Amino acid sequence: MEVVTNEIKPNRSRAMVKAVIFLAFILTVIILYIFTPIKDHITEETLGQFINSIGIWAPAVFFAIYAVGVCFLIPGTVLSAAGALAFGPYWGTAYNWIGAMIGACAAFWIGRTLGREYAASLIGDKLKKYDDAIGRNGFATVLYLRLVWFPFTPMNFGMGLTKVHFWDYFFGTGLGIMVGTFIYTFFIGTLKEVLASGNWGELISFKVFFSIALFIFSFFIPKIIKKIRGEEESE
Repeated sequence: MEVVTNEIKPNRSRAMVKAVIFLAFILTVIILYIFTPIKDHITEETLGQFINSIGIWAPAVFFAIYAVGVCFLIPGTVLSAAGALAFGPYWGTAYNWIGAMIGACAAFWIGRTLGREYAASLIGDKLKKYDDAIGRNGFATVLYLRLVWFPFTPMNFGMGLTKVHFWDYFFGTGLGIMVGTFIYTFFIGTLKEVLASGNWGELISFKVFFSIALFIFSFFIPKIIKKIRGEEESE
């Protein structure tokens, strides 16, 4: 019994230390973003202008900004809008997707490394069955939550605390954010191109109406997915 106790205590202590570091990290980021002027400088326009000024290294720098931004709780809408303003509707879609994936994986790694061990020690019998279910059906769970627009950043960290396998999380996230990323980036990027051209007649073009229609449709995606899922479960 003495040997077992000595083996468990260091693990619990290590898990507690990691959990404290994880909590301190989250709280520090929240305090910096909410209670300091930094949030006034992190906007779609300022980020887009900064990225445009870099030149050939703009995509690589943008990926780094997006990844760090996700880990520091900057809203994904701000980062994606900056990508759309900097790169336009098409390249912006690709770059936003890559940046979001890097950030999502980084946040998942932080949650898994610092929080999973302690979270697992707190899981009782009732919660364990849900944790095990996520482990078994990780891809489907992550895909569904992404499609119904579960808050992006909290989910990145939160999934790291669960039993979901990394590659299930990776592919579920990659597929799940694809549609939303395209619609949002295409809408912002298209309007930016029209306004930048100064040709106001293009505001009534097919491309603009199509982007607006996609953007409006995006608000109905979560309801459609939930309805489909509900019908499948009832069968």
